[in-house]
Amino acid sequence: MALLRALLSRALGRVWGCPGHRPGHAPPSRAMEHDRAIEVYDIIRSIRDPEKPHTLEELEVVTEGGVEVQEIAEDEYLVTIRFTPTVPHCSLATLIGLCLRIKLQRCLPFRHKLEIYISEGTHSTEEDINKQINDKERVAAAMENPALRELVEQCVTEPE
Repeated sequence: MALLRALLSRALGRVWGCPGHRPGHAPPSRAMEHDRAIEVYDIIRSIRDPEKPHTLEELEVVTEGGVEVQEIAEDEYLVTIRFTPTVPHCSLATLIGLCLRIKLQRCLPFRHKLEIYISEGTHSTEEDINKQINDKERVAAAMENPALRELVEQCVTEPE
């Protein structure tokens, strides 16, 4: 309902020329969403690849364009991440998705709902992996595995 009110308010503001609407400028909520997206990207860009000595940003697994943030309620946001594995049969794509989820759950300073997906057409089993990394019970079960938890920690911990 809040989203509908905001959209209606913006539309009427444009029609009636209300204060606060400046042609050519992003409405305040759009600017806030953009700022939040940059904030999210800054958090995930430093995650290290499980196999290579590089970050996900360096390998172009995550990009600024793959982060979208939409306000879904007052001070609550839907954060959508799309990442691209380095190869279409990457065996660690699920682990990368898990690392993204864990780091964002720990570090995002605002209320959010999180959706993580493999970029369409970039992995041979993207549908199965997308289901797995967006299932809270599977994520919780994965993090109960000590070896897997240690690997995730190595990937998400900031370098000294």
